Amino acid sequence: MALTDTAIRLAKAETSDRKLTDSKGLYLLVTATESKLWRLKYRIDGKEKKLALGSYPEVGLKEARARRDAARQSAQAGNDPSVTKREARIANRIVAATTFAGIADEYIAKLEAEGRSVVTIEKTRWLLSKLSPALGARPIAEISPHELLAVLKKVEQAGQRETARRLRSFSSRVFRYAVATARTSTDPAQPLQGALVSPVAKHHAAITDPIAFGKLLRSIETYPGQPVTKLALRFTSHVYQRPGEVRKAEWSEIDFDKALWTMRAERMKQRQPHRVPLSRQAIMILREAAELTGGGRYIFPKLGSPLKPMCENAINGALRRMGHGPDEMTAHGFRSTASSLLNESGRWSADAIERALSHADGNQIRAVYHRGAHWSERVEMAQWWSDHLDTLREGAEVLPFSAKRGNG
Repeated sequence: MALTDTAIRLAKAETSDRKLTDSKGLYLLVTATESKLWRLKYRIDGKEKKLALGSYPEVGLKEARARRDAARQSAQAGNDPSVTKREARIANRIVAATTFAGIADEYIAKLEAEGRSVVTIEKTRWLLSKLSPALGARPIAEISPHELLAVLKKVEQAGQRETARRLRSFSSRVFRYAVATARTSTDPAQPLQGALVSPVAKHHAAITDPIAFGKLLRSIETYPGQPVTKLALRFTSHVYQRPGEVRKAEWSEIDFDKALWTMRAERMKQRQPHRVPLSRQAIMILREAAELTGGGRYIFPKLGSPLKPMCENAINGALRRMGHGPDEMTAHGFRSTASSLLNESGRWSADAIERALSHADGNQIRAVYHRGAHWSERVEMAQWWSDHLDTLREGAEVLPFSAKRGNG
């Protein structure tokens, strides 16, 4: 007796799998785990075989019968439906592997295998997400410069010039990877250099006047917002690291006995581990934070979500509430402030300051040589900086900087 939609819908699972027969070899397999699977029995070259036709309710009775009839016609013509289905599945995988998104995923996996930082991988995936709606499913060998330019121009015309520039650069790297792996022969992003409007360079706003910065430090001390945000603000001013590095700081990275903060290579922009000497004041701030968040992973967790780091805009939001607009001070601006005032002090070598800020050295050989250099100077500089902040915050008279110290 042929199946009906009602019979299929009401069929219940039993202790073992059972079959509900329709006609012409079609049946519904009702499993003990409550799945309902369409199957077809057919013969090819005198041998009985089975073919999966999908699951109910995704595939209804009418569609299952249509698939049955198509498979039977194929078998009667001498073509094995199982082989046809397998070949189609392989073809689909090949097509997926040659789409822009498929090759971009391969490229990103390559970057991960090469040890690129988590931040770099996240940014790269974000760029892919911006291109995927328009280009993700397109065969990479068919994408032309005109097609790519139209996508980039749409982003540019939305006022996102820097994003458009980065998308062109990222897509070019994906195309070059596809060329290297024999999936296409050209990079359509390469001739588009110069086709986009250059973004206007934006500098992170920062307070570099010592008196004005002292006023900001006093505002931080009286900040009425969330305690963890206030602690992050105070800590940021003392350690002059990148905002992302501060908000993602973990308790496991802190060595209180050695007054040391060690960040793993995958967390760093330069993909090198970075050590930060901690002043007495920085250690005191961390001990205060430990009373609030010491039982978790992050030193400065997200409000209401302790398993996640602080929100990206938390520091900037606090600065705005204190009356400092985006053209005056930003979370990243604390680094610019430190760089300016440390250099103006004349006490510290430029190399020590650059190492403290974890800036890359363009000379690779020199970079390797200097990786472990200036440590004693950096330890002394960290304490001097915190002491100097105390002086600025208290509003005491700032004496002229002394002559530059030696590097010994």
